[in-house]
Amino acid sequence: MNRRILTLMVALVPIVVFGVLLAVVTVPFVSLGPGPTFDTLGEVDGNPVVAIEGTQTHPTTGHLNMTTVSQRDEISLGEALTLWLSDTEQLVPRDLVYPPGKSRDEVDKANNADFKQSEDSAEYAALGYLKYPAAVTVASVADPGPSVGKLKSGDAIDAVDGKPVANVDQFTGFLKATKPGQVVTIDFRRKNAPAGVAQITLGSNKDRDYGFMGVAVLDAPWAPFVVDFNLANVGGPSAGLMFSLAVVDKLTTGDLAGSNFIAGTGTISVDGKVGQIGGITHKMVAAHAAGATVFLVPAKNCYEANSDNPSGMRLVKVETLSQAVDALHAITSGGQPPAC
Repeated sequence: MNRRILTLMVALVPIVVFGVLLAVVTVPFVSLGPGPTFDTLGEVDGNPVVAIEGTQTHPTTGHLNMTTVSQRDEISLGEALTLWLSDTEQLVPRDLVYPPGKSRDEVDKANNADFKQSEDSAEYAALGYLKYPAAVTVASVADPGPSVGKLKSGDAIDAVDGKPVANVDQFTGFLKATKPGQVVTIDFRRKNAPAGVAQITLGSNKDRDYGFMGVAVLDAPWAPFVVDFNLANVGGPSAGLMFSLAVVDKLTTGDLAGSNFIAGTGTISVDGKVGQIGGITHKMVAAHAAGATVFLVPAKNCYEANSDNPSGMRLVKVETLSQAVDALHAITSGGQPPAC
């Protein structure tokens, strides 16, 4: 064999081996970057992102976009190097995203549960801001369980055996006086339906010696109409603030966004407090790329957001839903909302 060809082949071997390693070997890192944004006043797949049925809604303008962070797992060494050199992607140890001892499916299910919780909290926070009265509200019904087919998530419980209940403590107090096998009468209100009465035979539970109804309840603002959030496959709780703002916007004549393209992020609690989130800079990049000029930032994320705002978006600090609504009113009227 020609010595020159042999030398070339020997030189190519490590290059080929390195190329295979780049393509085949995976690294224990996850890539985080800007994810898709969704206008909570708009539609996805032909359905309103926030749908309200059973009451009058009002026209809206502008944008109220929720933002997300994209994740890429099981990335190769070559992909990791490429992403590391990019300006928008961030590599973090995989254990920070998928803790040891938990499968990817388990983490994804937990994120989806957090997202569902954020939807419920967003509805309650918006209804509370709009001054709807509180009720003992069914958050979930255990299946199987004594209340399946009799009560539904979203029902308001008004009385137990003819005794009015004003809050969860009273409701629990009445239940503690019952025994397994006892039949109780529940007066309830259901959204977009007439009030009803349910006869429920209480079950047993190893954690208590009194009757088990199989419902989780909470004190929350209640309205007779239905609020649905038609956005799937988006995990985590950080959409809460923007969902709440969309509900408020549709139920009032204030036209919160005006002609502005507003984006933002933040968890929301039942009482309307806005909480800190992760990935704020990635979300800001996504918002700017989508066309946003204003970004609503949870107060505890302001330092991080200000440290990296190459887009020059207007950063508005929010601590509560009420403050966010006031800030949007200020923006549309030419005023000065709280800045980060």
